[in-house]
Amino acid sequence: MLSIRELYRIGYGPSSSHTMGPHAAAQQFLRRQPGAHRYRVHLFASLAATGKGHLTDQALARAFAGHSFEIIWKPEEQLPRHPNGMLFEAVDENGQEQDHWEVYSVGGGSIEDDGAGGALVPIYPFSSMREILQQAETTGQTLWEMVEQSEGEDIWPFLRQVWRVMCLAIERGLDAEGVLPGGLGVARRAWAFNHKSEVYGRDFRRTGRLSSYALAVAEENAAGGEIVTAPTCGSCGVVPAVLRYVQENSDLEEDRILRGLATAGLIGNLVKHNASISGAAVGCQGEIGTACAMAAGAATQLMGGTVRQVEYAAEMGLEHHLGLTCDPVAGMVQIPCIERNVFAAERALSCAEYALFTDGSHRIPFDEVVAVMRETGHDLPHLYRETAKGGLAKAYRRRKR
Repeated sequence: MLSIRELYRIGYGPSSSHTMGPHAAAQQFLRRQPGAHRYRVHLFASLAATGKGHLTDQALARAFAGHSFEIIWKPEEQLPRHPNGMLFEAVDENGQEQDHWEVYSVGGGSIEDDGAGGALVPIYPFSSMREILQQAETTGQTLWEMVEQSEGEDIWPFLRQVWRVMCLAIERGLDAEGVLPGGLGVARRAWAFNHKSEVYGRDFRRTGRLSSYALAVAEENAAGGEIVTAPTCGSCGVVPAVLRYVQENSDLEEDRILRGLATAGLIGNLVKHNASISGAAVGCQGEIGTACAMAAGAATQLMGGTVRQVEYAAEMGLEHHLGLTCDPVAGMVQIPCIERNVFAAERALSCAEYALFTDGSHRIPFDEVVAVMRETGHDLPHLYRETAKGGLAKAYRRRKR
């Protein structure tokens, strides 16, 4: 598996696959062909279907600033390797193609082409939770210690920066009010939830605070603010919300939170390596389900759980999101995406608490749930994989007629 640096990416919303990925690809193509007279970008399938709602055109415009370029939208065509396909072309003064590059935005801001497999070197000696559990049993190591062993001690300054950006997103989101951009009329709710958590009494405090933190980050993402993919932009509110709540509730030092981030990153890495975190490939189960698993495992560790209990919590977090469709209304990361961050955060904490009541033993292991998620995602009709043509997106269009 690759470094968790490839999972946690600091950038701007609203979509890791539709904005961060295309932006990075465009910059890379510009470095490859800096002197072209004009550039063309062909966007296929999911990228084309929901690209305008996800601000793909704006991301490409930022990347190509100062250069002449055009976007060709092809929502009914799909390149062979992934629904988020792109074809970049460099054109000379006579309209002749100088170069072209087929590349894919595979989720979480990552891009891949046919030659990308050797560009990044795997650094982990294992690629399954089964191997991790075996190593833990043999060495007594925790998951975060395995991360440090593979990544080196310089992973901690990186994770400290990740946590700083997550916390800043929470603070900005809690302070902001008003309507989110895009025309859906979705109002920010984080401030109100946080305020009500203080005035409604102790019984409402957990739900109010946890919800407000998840809302804050998800709303910042929808507004194009700076966030961390965890594992994606659309699911970026779950991990920071759960870790912030656990930190405050248990009065934990920052170093322990960083260890939680390391464990969460390892769990997310397993899903990304063995299945997918792309909504266009496997539906929202790959995004919000993975985020829930990451947060559940990290929270279990932070609350004193064993490695077996961490695995169980992560398994439940993913298992109970199996089959979740990706059906963003108007192609925007707002409805139902923002609320899904809230409920996934609640579920993650519940999974952690449930696992802590057990000895960590259960029938279906994490690795098998990841495999089932991959199969389920491939079996989902394309309408329910980030095309905004089915599900809630279709219901909303009917209402607007």
